[in-house]
Amino acid sequence: MLTMTTLRAFTCDDLFKFNNINLDPLTETYGIPFYLQYLAHWPEYFIVAEAPGGELMGYIMGKAEGSVAREEWHGHVTALSVAPEFRRLGLAAKLMEMLEEISERKGGFFVDLFVRVSNQVAVNMYKQLGYSVYRTVIEYYSASNGEPDEDAYDMRKALSRDTEKKSIIPLPHPVRPEDIE
Repeated sequence: MLTMTTLRAFTCDDLFKFNNINLDPLTETYGIPFYLQYLAHWPEYFIVAEAPGGELMGYIMGKAEGSVAREEWHGHVTALSVAPEFRRLGLAAKLMEMLEEISERKGGFFVDLFVRVSNQVAVNMYKQLGYSVYRTVIEYYSASNGEPDEDAYDMRKALSRDTEKKSIIPLPHPVRPEDIE
């Protein structure tokens, strides 16, 4: 199945076709202006996987950010989601690999992402892809139904520019969302 999959740049038209992916309760969904901002500023970091029939299978959305001087220039995964019927095909790993390659070309020191502490399937997948928990961010995810807010792991993977792997040395204590740059 993956051999017949097309990985291509996300386009504005895809905003009308990706509900099958975003309906997952663990997928963060945003307003149209947010997606358009990413398309305008970081188009190379916004990739979609398309099935032979044109159905969208999954996407990754990210950006390049941080300070080069402080060795914090990096790729960031804002969203990664695969539609339920296309999971367990290696699609998420392939999309992550593409974002990592783009971040390498842009001279990033690492790639990072935030994931719900409760989303063990995703946490384990990221660990298999070489990511480790850099820090815990307290109450990063807002709850909607009266539940308490949920913590996130900030997971990182060092890129080749970080020869000493300094970017992935775990912090000893949790941080709050307002402490994140």
